[in-house]
This record gives sequence, C-alpha cells and structure tokens, in this order.
Amino acid sequence: MQTLTSEVYLEGLVFGECPRWHGGALWLSDMFGGRVLRSTGPAQAETVLTLPGGRPSGLAFLDDGSLLVVSMQDRKLLRRWPDGRVEPFADLAPHVTGDINDMVRAPDGGVFVGNFGFDLFGGGEGRLTNLHHVDAQGRVREVATELNFPNGMVITPDRGTLIVAETFAHRLTAFDIRGGALVNRRVFATLGDYAPDGICLDSAGAVWVSAFVGDAYLRVEQGGRITHQVPTPGRRAVACNLGGPDGRTLFMVTADTDVERLARGDSSARVETVQVQIAGAGSP
Repeated sequence: MQTLTSEVYLEGLVFGECPRWHGGALWLSDMFGGRVLRSTGPAQAETVLTLPGGRPSGLAFLDDGSLLVVSMQDRKLLRRWPDGRVEPFADLAPHVTGDINDMVRAPDGGVFVGNFGFDLFGGGEGRLTNLHHVDAQGRVREVATELNFPNGMVITPDRGTLIVAETFAHRLTAFDIRGGALVNRRVFATLGDYAPDGICLDSAGAVWVSAFVGDAYLRVEQGGRITHQVPTPGRRAVACNLGGPDGRTLFMVTADTDVERLARGDSSARVETVQVQIAGAGSP
C-alpha cells in the first residue's frame, strides 16, 4: 500500500461536505456554516448559496446547469438556477426517518438520495433506513431498504452500477441499476475498522473512501484491497472528489471534530489535496 501526503487547499470551513468538480471549479457545502461554496483555486472561495439556520449537504447538477442542494434539517431538495434563483425542488420529509444527507446524479437525470434514518445529532438510537430516487420533476420513490447509514454514493461510467457507503456497517455496497430500480444488492468491499463517509470513483473502477473513523483517505478496489492511503491524523476524513484540469487532483475535506462536538457546531474544517495517478470517473 502506497502512502501519499496532502497539502492544504482551502481553510475557514466549519464542516465541509460533498465536494463536486463542475465547470472547472470545486463546489462544496459548508454544512454547519450554512452555505454552498465555489472555489476556482487554492485559498479562493465564493459563497453561491446561504441557508441561514440550515444545513446544506449533498450537491448534484442537472442537465440544464441548475444545482440541487440537500437541505438536511427540513429534508428537502432545493434548486439553484444558473441565474442564482433558488426554489424548492422535492420534499422527502414524508418518506424518511432522519435527516437527508448525500446524493448522486442518477443515469436518468434524477438523483439518488440517502438519509440518516434516525436523529444522529440528537443522540437517537441507530436504525436501518432506505434510499430514494428523485426524478427530474421532483417525484420521490423508495428504491432500497435496510441500509446501515447510507452516505456517499457513486455511479459507474456505464451507468449500470450504484455504489454506496454504509457508514455503520463499515462497507461499500453495490446495486445494479435497471430501469430506474436498484437490484442485485452485493458487497463491493468490506473495510474492517474503517467507517466510510463520502466516496468518489476513479477511471480504473476503484473507490476513494473518506474513513471518518480511521482518519484516512483510502483507495479501495472491488473486493477490499487498499492500494493507497492518505493519512489525516487527528482530523476526520469527511468527503472527497477527483477533479482539476486532468482529473487527477483528489480534493479531501477534513475536520477537527467528532459526532458529539459536531452536534454543538464545534468544528473546524478545511480542504486538502493530493495528486494521484488515476483520474476520476466523473462521479459523484
């Protein structure tokens, strides 16, 4: 296993989440900062959306260039049009039992959205939960059940497979995507003591995993072999994405916090980067 060393790209976040590379820039949510940011270079960031008192999380871009944003606390998706207008897109509150969290663009133009399943920050008892598909018109339907804290997700380039991080099960789980349904559930990789948070996919089919428990970023092949690691000692590994001009910059969000501190808004986060050999596959 090869060990890589990161460098700081962007500081001043409270708790960063869900980085996305789009249109030559890095987009990400500052969940407990209540804002969505766009960065075009090191130490550069502009706020493109604020959610006063809210918690933005998952991000996804639609075909028309509009940005979907998870609003965690009210369990809704918001749509930010390219001209800056913001409007409601979908309401998942009737369908879930915990805050909605990460999401990924689906092959049919909609998105897959996960949720906690319980009140994580309020100290609720853990429980299995479901995964939903929201189509391009904002219609919601359940597509998978009994997931153990579904978190980061990716779609393979052939549009045939969804891989989701089950944080509390310490594994990556794969589904075939058939006609808008998720079938043939299976284990992509078990991760031992590492608890996966955000993930991204490279063009060789391996998954970069943010190990929130384990303080490291890991490149994991199907079956569980770890080929590379980026240690983040003393800082939680939260979410990652591959981007940059050649797709070989791994953007990694880290945070000085834990779940109990985070519930109080006690967190200090940043984005770190490292150059890798294999470019991203464009998901999430």
